[in-house]
Amino acid sequence: MTAPSPPHILVVDDDTRLRGLLQRFLTENGFMVSQAADAAEARQALISLEFDLLIVDVMMPGEDGMSLTRALRETKDVPVLMLTAMGEAEDRINGLETGADDYLTKPFEPRELLLRINAILRRARRADAGGVGEAGLEVLNLGACVYDVRRDELLCGAAPVRLTPAEAALLKELARRPGEILSREELAAATGAARNLRTVDVQVTRLRKKIESDLRLPRYLQTVRGKGYMLMPD
Repeated sequence: MTAPSPPHILVVDDDTRLRGLLQRFLTENGFMVSQAADAAEARQALISLEFDLLIVDVMMPGEDGMSLTRALRETKDVPVLMLTAMGEAEDRINGLETGADDYLTKPFEPRELLLRINAILRRARRADAGGVGEAGLEVLNLGACVYDVRRDELLCGAAPVRLTPAEAALLKELARRPGEILSREELAAATGAARNLRTVDVQVTRLRKKIESDLRLPRYLQTVRGKGYMLMPD
């Protein structure tokens, strides 16, 4: 049997030294690594190559990392890990709201970067694996949208809706137990956000934008004050 190819990572950062260090470190840990010095180079690489993960610096000359990630989310669901020198909570939330799957503040420990990369890739593999919810339902009707549990596919109208790996993991976990309240801690553990429960809230907000007709009065992905969230299909 042919051995599976190692995960391919694209490092997008204008710091030549950091790109080189990351490429050497990640290659030593079993990854295939490509580099891009800015958003324009990253876009060119994405035209011709498939990547399992992007590591994107926020502050770059020209188009910044948040703008690049936001644009990618319109056409691709490749996982994105953001790197930035900005460590305030609001900056992290802004990064996640653009579609990033995780956020790491510079300077960082290489081992922590490796742990976060592996966690993102595990979530992506789980999202690709599909499966049937514990309730035995294969399809959940969410108003104008339909979630196919077995295929892990969200359709709104007749069009498939792109989900990031983190959003897919969140929806999959909620769909396993429709009508049940899931705590933020449970959802954080399922989506790999155990260190920051606020990340769950951000992911819920992003997912609601894709399935709810009125964000002020969510019908399907409901908040249960003080307890968590639950998915209420038709």
